[in-house]
Amino acid sequence: MRIEQARQIARQWVRDEGAALPGFQGAFLTGSALWADPGAELAATSDVDVMVVADQPANLGKFRYEGILLEVSSLARLGSTHDVLSDYHLAGSFHLPCVLADPSGRLTEIQRVVSRDFAERPWILARCTDAMDRVRGLINGIDERAPLPDQVNSWLFGTGVTTHVLLVAALRNPTIRRRYVAVRDLLAEHGRLDFHESLLDLLGCADMSVARVERHLAALEKVFDATAGVRVPSYRFDSDITPLARPVAIDGTRELIARGLHREAVFWLVATYSRCLAKRAAAGESGYEDAFRELLADLGAETRRDRRRRGDLVLAALPGVWQTAMALC
Repeated sequence: MRIEQARQIARQWVRDEGAALPGFQGAFLTGSALWADPGAELAATSDVDVMVVADQPANLGKFRYEGILLEVSSLARLGSTHDVLSDYHLAGSFHLPCVLADPSGRLTEIQRVVSRDFAERPWILARCTDAMDRVRGLINGIDERAPLPDQVNSWLFGTGVTTHVLLVAALRNPTIRRRYVAVRDLLAEHGRLDFHESLLDLLGCADMSVARVERHLAALEKVFDATAGVRVPSYRFDSDITPLARPVAIDGTRELIARGLHREAVFWLVATYSRCLAKRAAAGESGYEDAFRELLADLGAETRRDRRRRGDLVLAALPGVWQTAMALC
């Protein structure tokens, strides 16, 4: 299926079902299906992201609709145009023709202004600052009393947002799952693969072999399949760990490994494993922690002290991240 056809199916879902959500105010596309060439093929390992604006937010998650995998999230409200221009995820959507439904016309007006001002340097700097603040907030917010998956997520995503600082500076898609692939492509274009190595080093996987990543993927497959049939609607990422989501979480990782991007696959491998354990805990189930700790040990992030040390390395690297980002914009 072509990307444009997938976008039209997303629009159809909004018209037929999304618009019936309580307090519906509009909807827009986000993510890779928005940024991609409309004539390109929608990969089997990709979903189509839709954001609904509604008075009563309802994150529906991933589900199959008319042959595509939709992921529907929601916002209670959008701020001002300036707020959107300063938010690196929202601006990344609204600088493109993202609006799927807009009863009041407000989303269309935001999109018009954001598309006009998106590439102005003051707004680029504002969005890079937004990403830098998210790094600091996540790393400094590590709660050593929290369950292990929560601790790991704070460290992992705080580390991973360093890639977004660079992608945002270069007006690229701050993609979620494939962020290390995207930043590698960007830095290769600028002759700065050395800095990509430093980003992988902050994550702890710069020297990880293909064999080790494959071992960890095999362990992830076991916990994913053991957890995919469990339903925990109260868990935010419940639909990310289901049979429907397996092509994205498992096959997408395997695809990167096959392309020689095994180190770039580690970020989402850890995130998915962490979500599996969090979902199991929410369901009152345990097990599969040993392989997760083995993965963390390979990254130098097994203990609280390890994660704090690695987080401090990320914070210490931020001046270099900012300097590199400024050279890209």
